[in-house]
Amino acid sequence: MAGALSPATTTLRLIKPFSATALRRLSLFHKPKTPLSISLPPFSSTAASVPQSRRAFCSVISSAITSGEATKTETLEKKVGEFRKKIKIVDIKGGPDEGLNLLGETVVVRGWVRTLRVQRSVTFIEVNDGSCLSNMQCVMSSDAEGYDQVESGLISTGASAWMQGTVVSSPGSKQKIELKVEKLITIGKSDPSFPIQKKRVSREFLRTKAHLRPRTNTFGAVARVRNALAYATHRFFQENGFVWISSPIVTAADCEGAGEQFCVTTLVPTSGEAGDSPVNAIPKTEDGLIDWSQDFFGKPAFLTVSGQLNAEAYATALTDVYTFGPTFRAENSNTSRHLAEFWMIEPELSFADLDDDMACAAAYLQYVVEYVLENCKEDMDFFNTWIEKGIIKRLSDVAEKNFVQLTYTDAVELLLKAKKNFEFPVQWGCDLQSEHERYITEEEFGGCPVIIRDYPKEIKPFYMRQNDDGKTVAAMDMLVPRVGELIGGSQREERLDYLEERLDELKLNKESFWWYLDLRRYGSVPHAGFGLGFERLVQFATGIENIRDAIPFPRTPGSAEF
Repeated sequence: MAGALSPATTTLRLIKPFSATALRRLSLFHKPKTPLSISLPPFSSTAASVPQSRRAFCSVISSAITSGEATKTETLEKKVGEFRKKIKIVDIKGGPDEGLNLLGETVVVRGWVRTLRVQRSVTFIEVNDGSCLSNMQCVMSSDAEGYDQVESGLISTGASAWMQGTVVSSPGSKQKIELKVEKLITIGKSDPSFPIQKKRVSREFLRTKAHLRPRTNTFGAVARVRNALAYATHRFFQENGFVWISSPIVTAADCEGAGEQFCVTTLVPTSGEAGDSPVNAIPKTEDGLIDWSQDFFGKPAFLTVSGQLNAEAYATALTDVYTFGPTFRAENSNTSRHLAEFWMIEPELSFADLDDDMACAAAYLQYVVEYVLENCKEDMDFFNTWIEKGIIKRLSDVAEKNFVQLTYTDAVELLLKAKKNFEFPVQWGCDLQSEHERYITEEEFGGCPVIIRDYPKEIKPFYMRQNDDGKTVAAMDMLVPRVGELIGGSQREERLDYLEERLDELKLNKESFWWYLDLRRYGSVPHAGFGLGFERLVQFATGIENIRDAIPFPRTPGSAEF
């Protein structure tokens, strides 16, 4: 711990242990002691494997068919085939033997051609199906069925193909097995203009080809890690008794009070008519203002910036809930840290205080990081080699180390004593910037995650619970290396009079929050929650620098392609 932190002036605590109440809550948010794995039931074509309810449903259909007109019987009696999991490259090469256990087996590989090398006696075709980073090297001789498609140029980089062959040992050093192709079928040929060839291209260029960039190693790996993080998120909350709820995307409330929302309206003509619509076609009141009463919802409506307020409503009935969905912010910012459309994870815990909130956030982050390290090893090795050297160690530290906790006041004192020139000056009452947050977690605490609590109420939203000092609120931000703030949360203001007073202070329309105030009238309880920008979590877990590369189709100022 840095010497700049004087024990006489600054109080530091580890996030563990908490108070007895928080410790009881923390026991719920356990980390798995054994590796996480997914086990799929075997597929079977026998009738005995069909669930009773499904067999009963099929018999009803069968009865209906036999009682129908005889002329229609032949058409109707066709059965839907049984769904079967495709064998993918990861199933062939992903085991501990890397495919050696399948030597001599006949398999079918479907995918997209990454590279093609035609030699005098043999042709090498690298195929990838997106299931893993590794390609399947397919070796084809001129006597194999379908080789004429290689000769004619149908098989080229970007083309999709079906190949059947035998798994054999590979003499090459890059893989242990390869596929000796016996039959090749071109499914979809690729035009010579295919923009993603073997040579490396910039990520800026790939953003202009967002529909094709998942075929690259980098973006395929990002997509798989993003998927793993989403799965682990649901798994963590489901295992700990949370109920997932769908919060609305269209709302009349501004959760953050920042006024940076996208307006949803039908007063402007839709689709093709919009380009030809005159401004004076928008209905106005006698005062010359927009007449929102004639709009679709009868009042101004916006794309949501957060599902938190709606989650709070369900938390007062179901105790612990979470939302996981898209949110929007009309912030005209073209930085590498901002998106106009992004996904948020927002749990709400009833009968909980700020200590419980921090315990949940710490346990959640460690859980999902552990899951990715255990289940995305090939992709993480790729990121460790090509994107950010040392990322595996950085993530392992987060999964294993205790979280440091300090107050906002202590954090400001620490920054003021730092022998570093910050771009943004520091003083009590300022909103900490990314450079301040990263300095604290990366330099002062050597890569440990840090939680800063008890922020000035003037820089935080209306719904945060006011502390007894009257100057701060029970808020917390979790800081992690390389990203800065990853999670922001608070204990919510459960006292009706305090909440109404705060809305008045910020000049927010209480009528828009009538239902939110009702939650304080009817059985209010102490409750807390946090929000996590999912794309920032993807950045944190992959080392990707620009947030536009952490989401499949980024929406930013001036860009809504694809």
